[in-house]
Amino acid sequence: TLGTQTDYRDGEAQTDPYSPEYIVRSASVPEILALATLTWGRGLPAGQAEMEIIDRIREKRAWEAALPPMDSPSNVAKRLKMMEDMERKEWAYREEEIDKLKKVQMEVFKKLLQRREENQNKLDTMRLKNQWQNHQKAKEEKIRKIQHDYALMLRKLIAKRKNCMGKLERRDIIKEYNDFSSQAYAPLSRIGFFPDGNSDYYAVKNFYLNTFAGLCELEESVQHSVSQIEITVPQPQCTTTKTGYIRKSRRLEAVLAQVHQ
Repeated sequence: TLGTQTDYRDGEAQTDPYSPEYIVRSASVPEILALATLTWGRGLPAGQAEMEIIDRIREKRAWEAALPPMDSPSNVAKRLKMMEDMERKEWAYREEEIDKLKKVQMEVFKKLLQRREENQNKLDTMRLKNQWQNHQKAKEEKIRKIQHDYALMLRKLIAKRKNCMGKLERRDIIKEYNDFSSQAYAPLSRIGFFPDGNSDYYAVKNFYLNTFAGLCELEESVQHSVSQIEITVPQPQCTTTKTGYIRKSRRLEAVLAQVHQ
């Protein structure tokens, strides 16, 4: 029931329906034997098309039962006429079926062509996108090369303008190191030198000097006599006055005594 169905339903494990053996009586022709070509998955369970086939079989059997016997020339002619009419009807039905099959095939072909066209459009779009990206990369590379050549030629023109008279000048090392704005002291970054790139390379980074914990540890490791400095006031070598000044004569005597020593 609906209340006890699980994830694995009975329909998933169901096999083909069982077809038992049968025995046909000699005087009877069961109608169901005309559907022996229909099997499970191939016409069964019956749909609209199978119902039309069953109706046509019934009509044909009724037509066969209505055929006149061949006991007189008039009945024979009538029978031939009915058979010709039935044959025309069968051909018309087959032509109609062929037209239906052609329409179905055309629909299938249209869907296949539409899917093929969509896939081809996707491939064309992807190919055009790749080509556009390649052209953009080539364009950017060309622009970069033009800018590089422009800067190179500009520097060459500046160098030629400095030596416009055509005189060759040798490098004056003393002049370069005497001028603090020369390439020796202040090289340009466009040449490939970046002075601020490793600015903190020579900076001293010490745990005992840069952190508070390091300073505390350093203070504990130092002796007490170093932190507690006792300063002794030097005694003046010359006598001073009451105001604290030294006389000029006394200062001269002290200088002469120092020179003599």
